[in-house]
Amino acid sequence: MIPTWIRVPSLAEWEHKAASDPDFHDARNTGLSDAVGAGWYQNDTGELFRGVPIGPDDVVVDVGCGAGGASLFCARLGAQVVYCDVDPSNIAALDERMRDTPARAPRGLVTDCNPLPLEEGFATRVIAMEMLEHVDDPAAILKELARIGRPGALYLISVPDASAERLQLPIAPPGYFRKPNHIHIFEPAELARLITDTGLEIVEHTSYGFFWNLWMCMYWVCTKAAGNQPEAISHDCTRPPYYPLLDDWTSVWARLISLPEAAPLREALDKALPKSRIFIARKPAG
Repeated sequence: MIPTWIRVPSLAEWEHKAASDPDFHDARNTGLSDAVGAGWYQNDTGELFRGVPIGPDDVVVDVGCGAGGASLFCARLGAQVVYCDVDPSNIAALDERMRDTPARAPRGLVTDCNPLPLEEGFATRVIAMEMLEHVDDPAAILKELARIGRPGALYLISVPDASAERLQLPIAPPGYFRKPNHIHIFEPAELARLITDTGLEIVEHTSYGFFWNLWMCMYWVCTKAAGNQPEAISHDCTRPPYYPLLDDWTSVWARLISLPEAAPLREALDKALPKSRIFIARKPAG
């Protein structure tokens, strides 16, 4: 008999609970609040991540843009945005959404980014979030990213944390660690070396995402316990209705991070067992 906490409700039941229960928390909203608390999407200061300001004069290149959250944030600030992805459907969807933004000359490119069809010294901001783990030759991609940046350009690079990946290895479906998904697990020192080998200078190295790390681990476990076939997808590709156990975890975390006193605990957990490693780098001036 399947326990109630891993018995998935219908979408209508899940949506009714979300609308009627004041203590219910949607993982997507909680995940966004958690990310903002960690330094992402700072609307008040115009920073995509703390230390990476975006303005109307910036030329942003987002490689492996996926659903385009980073690209759209930059577009809403009036930057020129070039968004790149190997999946034409991602580019087509972003083309539509970009029309409602004040972005300068938004442009989508269907490309594997090796090479990037952009001239040398093109960008003032280069974004590569959660994409290097998918590519055959991360060093070659990083060299391309370094090539297209202007002197002084800022780079925001993130990859799944190695400890988080190893935590999921025994419970995730095998396809999660095969092409076209995660084919590299980067230790922080390894990625730092790959970045500096291109000539870029690392400004900051940090981490975040304890909430999503545990959420995904629970997702794999619940899926198997319910007798379902898990899909090899990341958290941002999951859709409700979610398992009740996941909703319970989301509710606990949402209530915890609503307390200002919990900020040091969240920061410590983001360092101890994060979802992602983040590097901010700069192309040397001159």
